[in-house]
Amino acid sequence: MNREIYGKLVFELSRPGRRGYRLPDNHIDPCAAPQGGEKAPEIPASLLRQTPPDLPECDELTVVRHYNNMSTNNFGVDTGFYPLGSCTMKYNPKINEEMAGHKLFASVHPSTPETSVQGCLEMYHTLQAALSEIGGMAEFTLNPFAGAHGELTGLMVIRAYHDSRGDSGRCKVIVPDSAHGTNPASAAVAGLEVVEVKSRPDGTVDVDDLRPLLDNTVAAVMMTNPNTLGIFEKNIPEIARMVHEAGALMYYDGANLNPMLGMARPGDMGFDVMHINLHKTFSTPHGGGGPGSGPVGVRAGLEPFLPNPRVIKTDGADGKPVYKLSVAPDALGSVSATLGNFAVQARALSYILSLGREGLMEVGPLATLNANYVKESLRDDYLLPIEGVCKHEFVFDGLRDKSEHVTTLHVAKRLLDHGYHAPTIYFPLLFHESLMIEPTETESKETLDGFIAVMHDIAREARETPDLVKSAPHNTPVTHPDDTAAALHPVVTFDQL
Repeated sequence: MNREIYGKLVFELSRPGRRGYRLPDNHIDPCAAPQGGEKAPEIPASLLRQTPPDLPECDELTVVRHYNNMSTNNFGVDTGFYPLGSCTMKYNPKINEEMAGHKLFASVHPSTPETSVQGCLEMYHTLQAALSEIGGMAEFTLNPFAGAHGELTGLMVIRAYHDSRGDSGRCKVIVPDSAHGTNPASAAVAGLEVVEVKSRPDGTVDVDDLRPLLDNTVAAVMMTNPNTLGIFEKNIPEIARMVHEAGALMYYDGANLNPMLGMARPGDMGFDVMHINLHKTFSTPHGGGGPGSGPVGVRAGLEPFLPNPRVIKTDGADGKPVYKLSVAPDALGSVSATLGNFAVQARALSYILSLGREGLMEVGPLATLNANYVKESLRDDYLLPIEGVCKHEFVFDGLRDKSEHVTTLHVAKRLLDHGYHAPTIYFPLLFHESLMIEPTETESKETLDGFIAVMHDIAREARETPDLVKSAPHNTPVTHPDDTAAALHPVVTFDQL
């Protein structure tokens, strides 16, 4: 601080009779020379700045307003409707945040001895049991950090199972052409070859196309039910029978488990291994790369292959339960540090216990009701390639009237002008102008009606004033960037910004 300015401040703030803050008598002047004749340490000339720091000079109120205004540009479920298909971006009750942030959870160190964290281990074990009941599985591990991490872990369990039987020639994984992109990616990372099976016109897996693909080289078939189109795979029992007869296993991608909660269990359908996205279905805000959790469940007989460590429940000397970390000899080893993302697990158990059995059984029907309500309300303006009842999400093939060449991308960007986050677009790849919408069970009819009205308005604009839609968005901080140029010439270094 400039010494002259500092001196004036001291005089003004401490002079007699002035109302307000007075500097204490023992105040130390930061500009004063060291006491006792000591010489201040000198900074080497090579480390001294050549120019003064280029910092903004503004008052505190301006700074506060700046950062608060910036925060309002972040979109989230707490601020608006998020119809992002395939990701289940639903409202997360704040009580679950409070539980995860409780000081007795948040202050626990990962290396604390198990005897000192019995409550945490009990929570982990209780959640394992709850997910096993929900999924129809024998046991779960909560160790994987994300859905794709869970897929990789599940496929490693499947490989370990086949290897234990001396059937190491099974090197292929069959995935539908409508599968989430992580399915083939996870299979490839696990060292398995990916084989694609086609879908029927109704969006379900083509059993006739699957049959000749099943032989003694197939390790597993990965499926999502409901599938990525929001269609329930009614042929799962037949597919499971075919896969098991071929000696392979059924893998369930739990990304779309939300509409199934309390209504149907993957284990009962014939799936052998599954993962659950806790950060989608069980109350953790996600996006931007995290946080996440991808627990993996297995049917009876596959438990020994789950990764270490595992939390087991034993009887103590006083008859009270004791929770221990167990290391199984046939397990995969460790797939994550300690026991996965503990805070996500705490939110999930809080969510399950607060809803209870009855509450969980309302999730699926409400998600299905909301999705079908939006779908049927918009079908006159947007092309519906697959008829019938959907589950949690559905896919339009762009606008029904394509005469003005207004694309799905244009519709998505125009939604931003109305305060709605855009749905998933151009996925799945089965349709040229895919627009996937998932309203989830937590949105009210009033919110859905507002979204429906805006979607109708955009369709009308596309017919009457197409250039208005094509040039959107108009009222966002970044209006209409050149997407092609951004992809071809990305700015990846700070000094070019």
